[in-house]
Amino acid sequence: MKRKSNNICSNLSNNLKKEYNTKSLRIVKGDTVKIMRGEYKGVEGKVEKLNTVKGRLSIEGVQREKIKGGQVKVQIHASNVRITSLHLDDKYRKNKIGNQEQINKSSRKQTVITPEKNEEKSEN
Repeated sequence: MKRKSNNICSNLSNNLKKEYNTKSLRIVKGDTVKIMRGEYKGVEGKVEKLNTVKGRLSIEGVQREKIKGGQVKVQIHASNVRITSLHLDDKYRKNKIGNQEQINKSSRKQTVITPEKNEEKSEN
């Protein structure tokens, strides 16, 4: 089940990437997303429903008309959307994002090459 729920990850918008120091996150009900591909490209709305088995989500305002009349929600694949704002009411998600920020900052160790070591190698 864990593998299937990872399929519902999507890229963050540029300002969220800078704020949270991560490229992508799992989509949660209540997040605001923008559709980047397909017939509904450019439409922005809140996530209403997630289908973890198929990796698809239903977005507010994305509907099509049936042949016999009536409206039906269109399910968009998670890879075709970008998260524009996060739903942070869940304490678990807040902590996970906070911990992820700390991990990303600590893993970005900068290696400094001293010129002395390079000179010694070139002399021999």
